[in-house]
Amino acid sequence: MNLAAFLLATLVAHVGFAAFVTGHAHLTDQEAGNWPYITLALGLAGVAGYFFYDELS
Repeated sequence: MNLAAFLLATLVAHVGFAAFVTGHAHLTDQEAGNWPYITLALGLAGVAGYFFYDELS
């Protein structure tokens, strides 16, 4: 796989993950906060943070 194809696949995956986080938050009436932006930058790490990060109130 050449570099351009790898970067395109990574970009498509990160955008898809961010859309999933946004859609899940909308469907479950949760606040997505900054997680879609974090997911755009970090991919699966952002998805994991969205689902497992428990904010202390």
